[in-house]
Amino acid sequence: MRPDTHPRPCLRPCLRLRLRLRVGTAVLAASTALGLLVSGCEGLDGSDAPPGGHGPAAPGDGRTAGPLENPDGTKPGLAPVTTDTDRATARELIEGLRTKGRGPKTGYDRDEFGYAWMDTGDGVPLARNGCDTRNDLLRRDGRHLRFRTGSRCVVVAMTLDDPYTGTTVEWRKQQATDVQIDHVVPLSYSWQLGSARWPENRREQFANDPLNLIPVEGRANSAKSDSGPASWLPPDKRIRCAYAIRFTQVAVKYELPVTEPDKRTMLRQCGG
Repeated sequence: MRPDTHPRPCLRPCLRLRLRLRVGTAVLAASTALGLLVSGCEGLDGSDAPPGGHGPAAPGDGRTAGPLENPDGTKPGLAPVTTDTDRATARELIEGLRTKGRGPKTGYDRDEFGYAWMDTGDGVPLARNGCDTRNDLLRRDGRHLRFRTGSRCVVVAMTLDDPYTGTTVEWRKQQATDVQIDHVVPLSYSWQLGSARWPENRREQFANDPLNLIPVEGRANSAKSDSGPASWLPPDKRIRCAYAIRFTQVAVKYELPVTEPDKRTMLRQCGG
């Protein structure tokens, strides 16, 4: 019998098995390669590679602190409020605020709160460290900090994840107003609601207290001016309850009332 006439009962099943194995191996390899590609891309925008210009920022990135976890304002940022429990706590805190109408601005002047960004305010957590308040706050909230040559205080460049707009700002000192320090409870607002009668050192503390200060995108701060929450809220809606809590924390610490419309607005931001 010729060699090629020997019966081969398993030839076709074996060929089909080999084909399936080859296809399966190719699919597995493609799937693995795709997984590696995706996992590799996830790190491209990580903290070691700052984004350029103005782009979206993710609030609550693990570095920023929620207001209820940061009662003295020494931790960076302003993370969103995400749980029902925290929103209920926020409403309880806001409910405790006294209300009053805003008085006249008669006699108000920025100098009534001391010169800007002093390092000597009594009762200020970051005071008397050899660095002025503005630079303390840039160091607190900024990433990828660069300092003036020979200094560990004066920030000349940084990346800021702005909580108010939800964008990332690549800031350089040459364009200083691109990032401004917001008084959460504005100085003139406080003047109209009671700080006009405070002693000078109390106003200096208020103006330099990190609890009341957040570096933000400059245009957002300019748009806010001296508004209360009923007239202005952060453009990024995710942060509005956190902003209401911070406004309330400052008012409670300094025993300031707020207006009735401001109180109602803040309650709404936290589900009230």
